[in-house]
Amino acid sequence: MTVATEPASPQTRNIATGRMKALVYHGPGKRAWEETPRPAIQNATDAIVRITTSTICGTDLHILKGDLPSVAPGRILGHEGIGVVMEVGTAVTAVRPGDRVIISCVTACGKCDYCRKGMYSHCRDGGWILGNTIDGTQAEFVRIPHADMSLYHFPADGDEEALVMLSDILPTGFECGVLNGQVKPGDTVAIVGAGPIGLAVLLTAQFYSPAAVMMIDLDDNRLRVAKDFGATTLINSADGKAVERVLELTGGEAWTWRSKRWACPRHSTSASPSSRPAGTLPMSASTANRWSCMSRSSGIATSR
Repeated sequence: MTVATEPASPQTRNIATGRMKALVYHGPGKRAWEETPRPAIQNATDAIVRITTSTICGTDLHILKGDLPSVAPGRILGHEGIGVVMEVGTAVTAVRPGDRVIISCVTACGKCDYCRKGMYSHCRDGGWILGNTIDGTQAEFVRIPHADMSLYHFPADGDEEALVMLSDILPTGFECGVLNGQVKPGDTVAIVGAGPIGLAVLLTAQFYSPAAVMMIDLDDNRLRVAKDFGATTLINSADGKAVERVLELTGGEAWTWRSKRWACPRHSTSASPSSRPAGTLPMSASTANRWSCMSRSSGIATSR
């Protein structure tokens, strides 16, 4: 994972000129680090943040491949980052200029029916919009709508390269995987895919004391990292027998076929026949191409 930290001197120049550098999408396979206009306050609930650390998501790679038609050429990419508040709109009360903040990958108004249900990614005036339908965080500055609900104060002693994971990766694994999967003490959990989201599911599932956590992946190096992170069983699925191995380890529980739309075909055959009766297998994601699914009671969790 690449983390970019902005230099100080160009920042000073760009504040004065109203220009900045940004990573701009120009269609499938085309992107450029180029000069663009610096964002300005558009609504009373906006904040302008000077980016100090950002990172790259798998979703950005899908955008660059042309997989997400909602992202138009000319869009500044990125939906994760840490920075310093430079300006705020007149309705913003939770942050002020000079505050260091963590930017949420999901923008939330906090007032619509979905936000009131805690379904912030479905916000009627937000959701995943950064680097999608509005300019994103892979730039020197970014405009954050609904700043009071979309920015979080950065701890004084925090490590930016570590805490940028709180923009998206760690909470995606926790919320979409562990919370939606209803992991509880004594459960047996299986996770397919030992990438960043899978490792986030692995770390946060342990908050709820499962009896066992199996990690399934094609790469032994990733499996070794998962072992260090707390996986109790490692399964290399290269032979196509991951389901049989999980069934063996769980005593051959009766399983049901759960039809889902998988984002990564190479994992679908090992993850589709998944949960036993009364198990859970929610399919959820921050975007269409980044996914994390958890099943409890000897189920399968799938993540990319």
